[in-house]
Amino acid sequence: MLFSEVYGTYYQVLSKILAKAVEGDLTQEVLYDIVRTHGFEESILTIPDALKTQAWPLIGQDYSTPLEHVPTMPITTLQKRWLKALLADPRIQLFAPPMDGLEDVEPLYPADTFVYFDRYSDGDPFHDPGYIKRFRCILSAIRHKRWLRIQFTGGKGLPHYWRCIPYKLEYSPKDDKFRLISANKREALMINLARITDCWLLEPYTQEEYRPQPMKKRILILELTDDRNALERVMLHFSHLDKQTERIDDLHYKITLYYEREDETELLIRVLSFGPMLKVIFPDDFIKNLVARLEKQKKLRTQTQI
Repeated sequence: MLFSEVYGTYYQVLSKILAKAVEGDLTQEVLYDIVRTHGFEESILTIPDALKTQAWPLIGQDYSTPLEHVPTMPITTLQKRWLKALLADPRIQLFAPPMDGLEDVEPLYPADTFVYFDRYSDGDPFHDPGYIKRFRCILSAIRHKRWLRIQFTGGKGLPHYWRCIPYKLEYSPKDDKFRLISANKREALMINLARITDCWLLEPYTQEEYRPQPMKKRILILELTDDRNALERVMLHFSHLDKQTERIDDLHYKITLYYEREDETELLIRVLSFGPMLKVIFPDDFIKNLVARLEKQKKLRTQTQI
Protein backbone atom coordinates (compact mmCIF):
# COMPACT_ATOMS: atom_id res chain seq x y z
CA MET A 1 0.00 0.00 0.00
CA LEU A 2 1.30 3.45 -0.91
CA PHE A 3 -0.52 5.05 2.03
CA SER A 4 -0.22 2.81 5.09
CA GLU A 5 -2.83 2.49 7.83
CA VAL A 6 -0.94 5.19 9.73
CA TYR A 7 -2.90 7.57 7.53
CA GLY A 8 -6.20 5.82 8.27
CA THR A 9 -9.20 7.25 10.09
CA TYR A 10 -8.30 6.03 13.59
CA TYR A 11 -4.84 7.60 13.38
CA GLN A 12 -6.25 10.85 12.02
CA VAL A 13 -8.77 11.03 14.86
CA LEU A 14 -6.12 10.30 17.49
CA SER A 15 -3.85 12.92 15.95
CA LYS A 16 -6.54 15.57 16.37
CA ILE A 17 -7.22 14.47 19.96
CA LEU A 18 -3.52 14.55 20.86
CA ALA A 19 -3.11 17.97 19.23
CA LYS A 20 -5.82 19.34 21.54
CA ALA A 21 -4.17 17.64 24.51
CA VAL A 22 -0.76 19.14 23.71
CA GLU A 23 -2.39 22.58 23.50
CA GLY A 24 -4.12 21.97 26.85
CA ASP A 25 -7.61 22.33 25.34
CA LEU A 26 -8.78 18.71 25.59
CA THR A 27 -11.87 17.91 27.63
CA GLN A 28 -14.27 14.98 27.60
CA GLU A 29 -16.72 17.01 25.53
CA VAL A 30 -14.03 17.99 22.99
CA LEU A 31 -12.79 14.39 22.77
CA TYR A 32 -16.26 13.02 22.02
CA ASP A 33 -16.93 15.81 19.53
CA ILE A 34 -13.73 14.99 17.59
CA VAL A 35 -14.58 11.29 17.47
CA ARG A 36 -18.16 11.95 16.32
CA THR A 37 -17.04 14.44 13.67
CA HIS A 38 -14.04 12.64 12.18
CA GLY A 39 -14.46 8.95 13.08
CA PHE A 40 -16.72 6.12 11.99
CA GLU A 41 -20.13 5.59 13.55
CA GLU A 42 -18.78 2.87 15.80
CA SER A 43 -15.68 4.87 16.77
CA ILE A 44 -17.56 6.52 19.63
CA LEU A 45 -17.74 3.08 21.27
CA THR A 46 -14.06 2.22 20.92
CA ILE A 47 -11.72 5.23 20.87
CA PRO A 48 -12.80 7.02 24.09
CA ASP A 49 -12.91 3.73 25.97
CA ALA A 50 -9.43 2.70 24.78
CA LEU A 51 -8.04 6.05 25.95
CA LYS A 52 -9.81 6.02 29.33
CA THR A 53 -8.77 2.45 30.21
CA GLN A 54 -5.19 3.16 29.15
CA ALA A 55 -5.32 0.42 26.52
CA TRP A 56 -3.87 3.26 24.48
CA PRO A 57 -1.67 5.04 27.08
CA LEU A 58 -1.72 8.42 25.35
CA ILE A 59 -4.11 10.49 27.50
CA GLY A 60 -4.18 10.80 31.27
CA GLN A 61 -7.24 10.96 33.53
CA ASP A 62 -6.95 14.77 33.49
CA TYR A 63 -6.87 14.73 29.66
CA SER A 64 -3.20 15.68 29.53
CA THR A 65 -0.64 13.84 27.39
CA PRO A 66 3.03 12.98 27.83
CA LEU A 67 3.64 14.21 24.28
CA GLU A 68 5.41 17.56 24.00
CA HIS A 69 4.75 18.24 20.32
CA VAL A 70 1.71 18.07 18.07
CA PRO A 71 1.76 14.82 16.02
CA THR A 72 2.79 15.16 12.39
CA MET A 73 2.47 12.71 9.52
CA PRO A 74 5.18 13.38 6.91
CA ILE A 75 4.68 12.00 3.42
CA THR A 76 7.20 9.44 2.17
CA THR A 77 9.09 9.78 -1.11
CA LEU A 78 7.02 6.97 -2.62
CA GLN A 79 3.82 8.77 -1.71
CA LYS A 80 5.15 12.02 -3.20
CA ARG A 81 5.96 10.22 -6.45
CA TRP A 82 2.44 8.76 -6.59
CA LEU A 83 0.87 12.17 -5.95
CA LYS A 84 3.00 13.78 -8.66
CA ALA A 85 1.95 11.13 -11.18
CA LEU A 86 -1.69 11.62 -10.21
CA LEU A 87 -1.52 15.41 -10.45
CA ALA A 88 0.04 15.12 -13.91
CA ASP A 89 -3.24 13.74 -15.27
CA PRO A 90 -4.51 16.31 -17.84
CA ARG A 91 -8.02 16.21 -16.34
CA ILE A 92 -6.67 17.08 -12.89
CA GLN A 93 -4.40 19.72 -14.43
CA LEU A 94 -7.52 21.57 -15.59
CA PHE A 95 -8.08 22.55 -11.96
CA ALA A 96 -4.52 23.97 -11.69
CA PRO A 97 -3.59 22.00 -8.54
CA PRO A 98 -0.53 23.22 -6.59
CA MET A 99 2.60 21.08 -6.90
CA ASP A 100 4.37 22.51 -3.87
CA GLY A 101 6.68 20.02 -2.19
CA LEU A 102 6.84 17.68 -5.18
CA GLU A 103 9.55 19.50 -7.14
CA ASP A 104 12.34 17.14 -6.08
CA VAL A 105 10.72 13.83 -7.09
CA GLU A 106 9.94 12.02 -10.33
CA PRO A 107 6.41 10.75 -11.09
CA LEU A 108 5.86 7.15 -10.04
CA TYR A 109 4.62 6.21 -13.52
CA PRO A 110 4.25 7.89 -16.94
CA ALA A 111 0.86 8.97 -18.26
CA ASP A 112 0.75 6.20 -20.90
CA THR A 113 1.03 3.39 -18.32
CA PHE A 114 -2.73 2.74 -18.40
CA VAL A 115 -4.68 1.72 -21.47
CA TYR A 116 -8.45 2.29 -21.37
CA PHE A 117 -10.44 -0.25 -23.33
CA ASP A 118 -13.97 0.44 -22.05
CA ARG A 119 -14.52 4.07 -23.03
CA TYR A 120 -14.81 6.15 -26.19
CA SER A 121 -11.63 7.39 -27.85
CA ASP A 122 -13.00 10.85 -28.77
CA GLY A 123 -12.71 12.39 -25.31
CA ASP A 124 -12.35 16.10 -24.65
CA PRO A 125 -9.17 17.88 -25.87
CA PHE A 126 -7.72 18.31 -22.38
CA HIS A 127 -4.40 19.64 -23.70
CA ASP A 128 -5.94 22.29 -25.98
CA PRO A 129 -5.15 25.82 -24.66
CA GLY A 130 -8.58 27.12 -25.70
CA TYR A 131 -10.36 24.27 -23.93
CA ILE A 132 -8.27 24.83 -20.78
CA LYS A 133 -9.06 28.56 -20.83
CA ARG A 134 -12.80 27.97 -21.18
CA PHE A 135 -12.79 25.26 -18.49
CA ARG A 136 -11.10 27.55 -15.99
CA CYS A 137 -13.45 30.41 -16.88
CA ILE A 138 -16.44 28.17 -16.10
CA LEU A 139 -14.74 26.89 -12.95
CA SER A 140 -14.13 30.48 -11.82
CA ALA A 141 -17.80 31.32 -12.38
CA ILE A 142 -18.84 28.37 -10.21
CA ARG A 143 -16.38 29.15 -7.44
CA HIS A 144 -17.03 32.90 -7.33
CA LYS A 145 -20.81 32.65 -7.87
CA ARG A 146 -21.07 34.68 -11.07
CA TRP A 147 -23.38 34.61 -14.05
CA LEU A 148 -21.86 33.09 -17.16
CA ARG A 149 -22.44 33.64 -20.88
CA ILE A 150 -21.39 30.85 -23.19
CA GLN A 151 -21.30 30.37 -26.94
CA PHE A 152 -21.70 26.79 -28.14
CA THR A 153 -22.31 24.83 -31.30
CA GLY A 154 -25.79 23.38 -31.67
CA GLY A 155 -26.84 20.09 -33.20
CA LYS A 156 -27.05 21.63 -36.70
CA GLY A 157 -23.67 23.31 -36.43
CA LEU A 158 -25.10 26.77 -35.70
CA PRO A 159 -23.80 28.97 -32.86
CA HIS A 160 -26.01 29.50 -29.82
CA TYR A 161 -25.69 31.78 -26.82
CA TRP A 162 -26.76 30.95 -23.26
CA ARG A 163 -26.75 33.24 -20.22
CA CYS A 164 -26.88 31.14 -17.10
CA ILE A 165 -25.84 30.38 -13.57
CA PRO A 166 -23.35 27.47 -13.72
CA TYR A 167 -24.55 24.74 -11.39
CA LYS A 168 -21.70 22.22 -11.53
CA LEU A 169 -19.17 20.43 -13.73
CA GLU A 170 -19.71 16.70 -14.26
CA TYR A 171 -17.20 14.19 -15.65
CA SER A 172 -18.27 11.12 -17.62
CA PRO A 173 -15.67 8.32 -17.31
CA LYS A 174 -17.28 6.40 -20.16
CA ASP A 175 -17.20 9.32 -22.60
CA ASP A 176 -14.06 10.91 -21.13
CA LYS A 177 -15.84 14.26 -21.33
CA PHE A 178 -16.79 17.08 -18.99
CA ARG A 179 -20.31 18.49 -19.00
CA LEU A 180 -21.58 21.80 -17.71
CA ILE A 181 -24.89 21.69 -15.85
CA SER A 182 -26.42 25.16 -15.71
CA ALA A 183 -29.74 26.95 -15.39
CA ASN A 184 -31.39 30.31 -15.85
CA LYS A 185 -34.73 31.49 -14.49
CA ARG A 186 -36.69 29.34 -16.95
CA GLU A 187 -34.86 26.09 -17.66
CA ALA A 188 -31.78 23.93 -17.16
CA LEU A 189 -29.17 22.95 -19.73
CA MET A 190 -26.50 20.26 -19.83
CA ILE A 191 -23.83 20.67 -22.48
CA ASN A 192 -20.48 19.02 -23.28
CA LEU A 193 -17.61 21.43 -22.70
CA ALA A 194 -16.05 20.50 -26.04
CA ARG A 195 -19.07 22.10 -27.76
CA ILE A 196 -18.48 25.41 -26.00
CA THR A 197 -16.51 27.76 -28.25
CA ASP A 198 -16.31 30.80 -25.96
CA CYS A 199 -17.46 32.01 -22.57
CA TRP A 200 -17.54 35.21 -20.54
CA LEU A 201 -17.73 35.92 -16.82
CA LEU A 202 -20.61 38.23 -15.92
CA GLU A 203 -21.78 39.92 -12.73
CA PRO A 204 -22.15 38.03 -9.44
CA TYR A 205 -25.56 36.50 -8.79
CA THR A 206 -27.51 36.85 -5.58
CA GLN A 207 -28.62 34.05 -3.29
CA GLU A 208 -32.21 34.68 -4.40
CA GLU A 209 -31.21 34.20 -8.05
CA TYR A 210 -29.42 30.92 -7.36
CA ARG A 211 -32.24 28.49 -7.91
CA PRO A 212 -30.67 25.73 -9.98
CA GLN A 213 -32.97 23.32 -11.74
CA PRO A 214 -31.07 20.01 -11.56
CA MET A 215 -31.27 17.85 -14.65
CA LYS A 216 -33.93 15.21 -14.22
CA LYS A 217 -32.42 11.76 -14.46
CA ARG A 218 -34.14 8.97 -16.35
CA ILE A 219 -35.03 5.69 -14.70
CA LEU A 220 -34.34 2.20 -16.02
CA ILE A 221 -35.71 -0.85 -14.20
CA LEU A 222 -34.17 -4.24 -14.91
CA GLU A 223 -34.75 -7.79 -13.78
CA LEU A 224 -31.52 -9.73 -13.41
CA THR A 225 -31.07 -13.49 -13.47
CA ASP A 226 -27.89 -14.18 -11.52
CA ASP A 227 -26.38 -16.80 -13.82
CA ARG A 228 -22.65 -17.03 -14.56
CA ASN A 229 -21.83 -14.38 -11.95
CA ALA A 230 -24.13 -11.88 -13.70
CA LEU A 231 -24.90 -9.83 -10.57
CA GLU A 232 -21.25 -9.04 -9.91
CA ARG A 233 -20.66 -8.16 -13.57
CA VAL A 234 -23.71 -5.90 -13.72
CA MET A 235 -22.63 -4.07 -10.56
CA LEU A 236 -19.20 -3.53 -12.14
CA HIS A 237 -20.55 -2.39 -15.52
CA PHE A 238 -22.96 0.11 -13.98
CA SER A 239 -20.80 1.16 -11.04
CA HIS A 240 -20.72 4.78 -12.27
CA LEU A 241 -24.51 5.14 -12.04
CA ASP A 242 -26.78 5.73 -9.06
CA LYS A 243 -28.70 2.54 -8.48
CA GLN A 244 -30.94 0.51 -6.17
CA THR A 245 -30.81 -3.27 -5.97
CA GLU A 246 -33.63 -5.39 -4.55
CA ARG A 247 -33.49 -9.15 -4.11
CA ILE A 248 -36.56 -10.97 -5.47
CA ASP A 249 -35.48 -14.54 -4.75
CA ASP A 250 -32.30 -16.63 -4.69
CA LEU A 251 -31.74 -16.14 -8.42
CA HIS A 252 -33.46 -12.89 -9.41
CA TYR A 253 -32.88 -9.23 -8.57
CA LYS A 254 -34.64 -5.98 -9.41
CA ILE A 255 -32.18 -3.24 -10.35
CA THR A 256 -33.16 0.42 -10.76
CA LEU A 257 -30.66 2.64 -12.58
CA TYR A 258 -30.68 6.46 -12.80
CA TYR A 259 -28.98 7.94 -15.86
CA GLU A 260 -28.66 11.04 -18.04
CA ARG A 261 -30.38 11.21 -21.41
CA GLU A 262 -26.99 11.56 -23.16
CA ASP A 263 -25.94 8.14 -21.82
CA GLU A 264 -28.97 6.23 -23.12
CA THR A 265 -27.34 4.76 -26.26
CA GLU A 266 -24.36 3.48 -24.31
CA LEU A 267 -26.66 2.11 -21.62
CA LEU A 268 -28.73 0.28 -24.24
CA ILE A 269 -25.61 -1.38 -25.68
CA ARG A 270 -24.49 -2.48 -22.23
CA VAL A 271 -27.87 -3.98 -21.39
CA LEU A 272 -27.83 -5.91 -24.67
CA SER A 273 -24.40 -7.33 -23.86
CA PHE A 274 -25.90 -9.34 -20.98
CA GLY A 275 -28.35 -11.15 -23.27
CA PRO A 276 -31.18 -13.06 -21.53
CA MET A 277 -29.74 -12.42 -18.07
CA LEU A 278 -31.13 -8.85 -18.11
CA LYS A 279 -34.79 -8.10 -18.81
CA VAL A 280 -35.97 -4.50 -19.18
CA ILE A 281 -39.12 -3.83 -17.13
CA PHE A 282 -39.43 -0.05 -17.51
CA PRO A 283 -39.70 2.35 -19.37
CA ASP A 284 -41.61 1.42 -22.53
CA ASP A 285 -39.63 3.76 -24.82
CA PHE A 286 -36.36 2.10 -23.74
CA ILE A 287 -37.89 -1.31 -24.53
CA LYS A 288 -38.95 -0.04 -27.99
CA ASN A 289 -35.42 1.23 -28.68
CA LEU A 290 -34.04 -2.11 -27.54
CA VAL A 291 -36.34 -4.04 -29.89
CA ALA A 292 -35.54 -1.69 -32.78
CA ARG A 293 -31.82 -2.19 -32.29
CA LEU A 294 -32.20 -5.98 -32.18
CA GLU A 295 -34.27 -5.94 -35.38
CA LYS A 296 -31.65 -3.78 -37.04
CA GLN A 297 -28.88 -6.18 -36.02
CA LYS A 298 -30.94 -9.13 -37.30
CA LYS A 299 -31.50 -7.39 -40.63
CA LEU A 300 -27.81 -6.57 -41.04
CA ARG A 301 -26.85 -10.18 -40.20
CA THR A 302 -29.29 -11.48 -42.80
CA GLN A 303 -27.93 -9.12 -45.46
CA THR A 304 -24.37 -10.21 -44.62
CA GLN A 305 -25.24 -13.88 -45.00
CA ILE A 306 -26.88 -13.24 -48.38
